[in-house]
Amino acid sequence: MGSFIQKEILGMQWIHRWIGQLLRHMGVDMHTRMGGSIQFFLYDVIKITILLCVLIFLISYIQSYFPPERSKKIMGRFHGIGANIMGALLGTVTPFCSCSSIPIFMGFTSAGLPLGVTFSFLISSPMVDLGSLVLLMSIFGYRIALAYVAVGLVIAVVGGCVIERAHMEDQVEDFIRIASSTSIESPALTIVDRLDYAKDQVVSTFRKVFPYILVGVGIGALIHNWIPEYMIERILGNTNPFGVILATFVGVPMYADIFGTIPVAEALLSKGALLGTVLSFMMAVTTLSLPSLILLHKAIKPKLLGLFIGVCVIGILLVGYGFNLCQGLFI
Repeated sequence: MGSFIQKEILGMQWIHRWIGQLLRHMGVDMHTRMGGSIQFFLYDVIKITILLCVLIFLISYIQSYFPPERSKKIMGRFHGIGANIMGALLGTVTPFCSCSSIPIFMGFTSAGLPLGVTFSFLISSPMVDLGSLVLLMSIFGYRIALAYVAVGLVIAVVGGCVIERAHMEDQVEDFIRIASSTSIESPALTIVDRLDYAKDQVVSTFRKVFPYILVGVGIGALIHNWIPEYMIERILGNTNPFGVILATFVGVPMYADIFGTIPVAEALLSKGALLGTVLSFMMAVTTLSLPSLILLHKAIKPKLLGLFIGVCVIGILLVGYGFNLCQGLFI
């Protein structure tokens, strides 16, 4: 039963078979690189699009119960590491990329929430949302998916605690620290209102994310069918002790969310890249993309930005090397 759910429901292998049959009827040789690339591209685009729309709808419906004012009140009730944990968990129900999370982070900071708590939210929001959990399960299985989310939350909580202990409140730009934080009660929403909100979020998120899905799946198809396996193993396999570092710093300049990154990770893993190296790449892309760092630089000063980057990079590297050592437990 578990295998059926993994392969046919989450993995949607029936779509893969259907596309293969369709292409063969059209005269496409599935044993060629081009035929394999076309099947990989169509299958992953359709599968990820279906999962994206379903997951964003469900998560947005849940999120409608946690508007900013209510989220501030909930997090304001906790203190110490408990507050960091709540901030990280709140990030899991926000289906946003890193750039979309920053305005929420700014709002929480201007409302007077502890800096470490808001950074725990900022780290976890793009890295470990609930959508990534289900999508990872559909491709890598539940063990890797749960482990990825768990270590992502640990990075978010520990990172927030480190930033909190650094006492860098003066490193937040003045326009945020002195911003008005007047609380305005959100109007009560009916079920119809929540459904409309979830539908609007699906449309809005799909428009923003779909181009990155196409690019990510295209790169994945290229890696999967055109790049020799020995090249991936040499660069990102166990023969290169710097593979995790390389994958992390290659991922930083890229800009994509988890939906556009996973197809690339899937192809790299199938070609012999180590699991920890692939996870480090995914975390770097989703959490430390260059556009999000540029936007974050507008809200915080260089010293705090440098600490945020350093904490995330160290956490990502530890995750990468740790998973590489324990790969046999997951694959």
